[in-house]
Amino acid sequence: MTHPNLLIGTGTSDDAAVYKLTEDIALVQTVDFFPPVVDDPYFFGAIAVANSLGDVYAKGGQPLTALNIVCFPVGLKKDILGRILRGGMDKANEAGLLIVGGHTIDDPEPKYGLAVTGIIRPGRQVSNAAARAGDKLVLTKPLGTGIITTAGKGGVAPKAVLDHAIEVMATLNKAASDVMLRVGVNACTDVTGYGLLGHLRWMVEATGLTARVSLSQTPIMDGVWDLIAKGTVPGGTIRNLKSLANIVRWDEKVSQDGRTVLADAQTSGGLLMATPPDRVDRLLRELRQAGVQGAVIGEFTQERGPAMVVMP
Repeated sequence: MTHPNLLIGTGTSDDAAVYKLTEDIALVQTVDFFPPVVDDPYFFGAIAVANSLGDVYAKGGQPLTALNIVCFPVGLKKDILGRILRGGMDKANEAGLLIVGGHTIDDPEPKYGLAVTGIIRPGRQVSNAAARAGDKLVLTKPLGTGIITTAGKGGVAPKAVLDHAIEVMATLNKAASDVMLRVGVNACTDVTGYGLLGHLRWMVEATGLTARVSLSQTPIMDGVWDLIAKGTVPGGTIRNLKSLANIVRWDEKVSQDGRTVLADAQTSGGLLMATPPDRVDRLLRELRQAGVQGAVIGEFTQERGPAMVVMP
């Protein structure tokens, strides 16, 4: 569907829509919810809200209001639901977001998330579809949450490893988004269920460019390699990897484990920004000052061939 006021919509595989209301205000709208990724109800709620807001921050938007989406079994203790909602509310308060209502249904498996409405000034929105040749790829969170949370469900993740993953997932992308708008980038997406390469795929397919990614330059959480060796890889990650078969050229030095990490299905991952080369240093400096550890993991080129090339 197209409309003159639909600034970002169905044509770009973006995870949020942007609709122009006036010359000064556009709405940013998105929805996301999922089953628990961690056992603690409070942190599940906080992570679910941080994840739901990621798509708004990736567009450069300011979240304003949200509606809770809750699926919960009637036979489960209601204090568990209360802790989920408390975790979500605390994270919403941190973001300056008002949760103004919602809807709850009976479901055998708990699920939680938000339908979010934000705003942005028209012309300031950032799509995933405007990268340019020469742009550097900057990532703001390390990879591995899918592997770690799967190991956590199986009881084989070391506590320190799981605690760090929870901290990363519960961290808002607000600071990174503020810096992105201030410095200026050409394109952005947040990294979630399709994994790093899956979300990068939409960026390259929208432009016809090729993205070159360096595994060694990509930040990966402590403990991930050991957990892969133990076989704790989520099904979503395996499906992501299979879906990339015809659009990625893997350097022969990139191991199967490395390929798995780059396809790992993330929850509440970081922002992936296509950044003009002359702005990269400033972007990284201001991200550090904002408490965000950005890393340059690759670049866009005009070379012919697969949509993505992965190097050691």
